Amino acid sequence: MGALQQLRGQIEAALGRRPLDLLIRNVQLVNVYTSGIVATDIGVQGGRVVSILAGVDRPATETHDGRGLYALPGLIDSHVHIETTLLTPAHLADLVVPLGTTTLFVDPMEVANVAGYEGLAAFLSGAESLPCRLFIQVPSRVPTAPGLETTGAELGLAEVERILDWDATRSLGELDPSKVLNLSDEHLQKVLAAQSRGKVANGHAIGLEGAELEAYAAAGLSDDHECVTFEQLTQRLAVGIDVMVREGSSERNLVALMTGVIGQGLDTRHLMFCTDDKHPSDIRTEGHINFNVNEAIRLGLSPVKAIQMATLNAAQHFRVEHQIGAIAPGRFADIILCDSLERVEPEQVFVGGRLVAESGRLVVDISQIAFPDWLKQTVHVTRGTAAVDFEVPAAGRLVQVRVIEIVPDQITNHLRTATLPVRDGRIEPDVEQDVLKLAVVERHGRNGNLAVGWTKGFGLQRGAIACSVAHDHHNILVVGTNDADMAACVRALAESQGGFVAVEGGELLGRLPLPLAGLMSEDPPEAVDAGLRKVRTAAGSLGCSLATPFMTLSFISLPSIPEAGISDKGLIDARKHVLIPVVIQE
Repeated sequence: MGALQQLRGQIEAALGRRPLDLLIRNVQLVNVYTSGIVATDIGVQGGRVVSILAGVDRPATETHDGRGLYALPGLIDSHVHIETTLLTPAHLADLVVPLGTTTLFVDPMEVANVAGYEGLAAFLSGAESLPCRLFIQVPSRVPTAPGLETTGAELGLAEVERILDWDATRSLGELDPSKVLNLSDEHLQKVLAAQSRGKVANGHAIGLEGAELEAYAAAGLSDDHECVTFEQLTQRLAVGIDVMVREGSSERNLVALMTGVIGQGLDTRHLMFCTDDKHPSDIRTEGHINFNVNEAIRLGLSPVKAIQMATLNAAQHFRVEHQIGAIAPGRFADIILCDSLERVEPEQVFVGGRLVAESGRLVVDISQIAFPDWLKQTVHVTRGTAAVDFEVPAAGRLVQVRVIEIVPDQITNHLRTATLPVRDGRIEPDVEQDVLKLAVVERHGRNGNLAVGWTKGFGLQRGAIACSVAHDHHNILVVGTNDADMAACVRALAESQGGFVAVEGGELLGRLPLPLAGLMSEDPPEAVDAGLRKVRTAAGSLGCSLATPFMTLSFISLPSIPEAGISDKGLIDARKHVLIPVVIQE
């Protein structure tokens, strides 16, 4: 059916001149425009809502009894990296759609850093068949730190413009401050390319304030998902930058932000929710965007305002209010039915007027994407498989080094110093002060780089843990108490073509294989969840007390998050964006 014919059909159905495809009777509709709740019916034609009038008796091909349940618009995740859920798009839909998330704004920068344009296109192929909507945020920084890291591929201006022209694209993906404040022509041209197409440019304004924040806003960056304090949130709103309130696995920002919003009675029109990075085990245990909604309500926000943040606000921000974000004529019939507004737990979920989930489970089949074999063979290491590769020579008995100290439940870190022992001419970790060896092994088969640094906060008493998910270069990242176990970790990851591993005494205690781009599994959510629990438990048996050790490990390498990152080329000052020596003095 052509677009014009479909539109005519919707108008005719709204006027009662033709039968509805679907009539959902007897619901309590949450109107996100008026903030009211109305007892009514919902009429659907061609996948879109055409009527919300109560008591209008009209024929319908299918009638559904809403049983007096609340009808909410489908929930929107305003910023997510599917790759860090460790699942394929189809399996993520299987997990989050029953929880009420019907739209995902996806920045696939992780797979792009590994496999470039072709890998990104292959990863997203078949997305239109999913029982949810995927809108694309075009990766703006592939690589994130040009000249400071080795990635598997790059996306230049030409590739970004090509993806901006995709029908599913709605924005330029998150752009960190260094590209703007250092006046990178390539990245500024990417912003202009998005704006010239009527699309927004997503921000990543971590740590900015004052004149730098104003310069960032002046460049056209429209939002930020990196606020960790209420003061940062208000600073961004004051300069016209909308805020995505994030609650992921290791980025726990919601309580601090929403406590301030509620306490100060702040206008919530320019606030949205996102997960950014959340592992399947945490989604299964807590929820997805409905968890953000429920937490905000628990903290004291009115249910309707919380629902608006998860629906209308995001739709308006991304300029798709005519399609999603409300149950109103002309919008897609993405509808949640639930029995309470105090705690949103969907009983039924409709997408495009089709019942897709009920009682916490999908009720439709999802076609799995057949990914190309080359996208499952991306781990190519030439160093790091032998203990000697991790040795750091030094003279004397003691040496002072720079250390990346993690901040629990956040992706920010501190750059500290520590004094470490030198034994047999090599710098050794110090388990007692929790200063462990940290290394990045280049795994894209480009140069065989290997860089060693130090970290604090993992608490390992023995053994080593490692992952091939290392933002944003996605080389192998390993932290350990000894070189032999670190090398064993690298060998295990090369064998499984990526994943998470824990090793002690050369023995593999736990492994979650992630062979798809070295970032994801093709297994269903429950299998990935079980594997993740096992490898987390294995890390815990080595002394690590972190709730999400592999998510924390994956972010410690990021060169755009203050105060430090690490790549295959060495330790990076994340504020100055330069390589700095690990050893201060010998």
